[in-house]
Amino acid sequence: MKKNRTSGQYGRRITRTRKSIGKGTAECPRLSVFRSNTNIYAQIIDDGAGKTIVAASSSEIKEKGKKADIARMVGKTIAERAVKAGVTKVVFDRGGYRYHGRVKALADGAREGKLVF
Repeated sequence: MKKNRTSGQYGRRITRTRKSIGKGTAECPRLSVFRSNTNIYAQIIDDGAGKTIVAASSSEIKEKGKKADIARMVGKTIAERAVKAGVTKVVFDRGGYRYHGRVKALADGAREGKLVF
């Protein structure tokens, strides 16, 4: 059996998360999170139009510090950009990642920046 992203526990978490949140719409787009070993990325996506509205990543942040603190800054950045683009309400797509650590820090930063989810 070939192993890929959708096999195993991670894949089951992705499927379960996407099934519960559905797709992002123009009124309530999807805040998608991708986490690598070194960086964290966030996008606000309108799935109906198939377009990314705004994006932010930790590679844009020039400050040094703990990964969770940088993830919080990314959350604040994406929230500021979303509010400028006219988006205030989103659905949070954590992907296959557990809501813990950097993913939770990003979500908290986005909430501090006035995003509602």
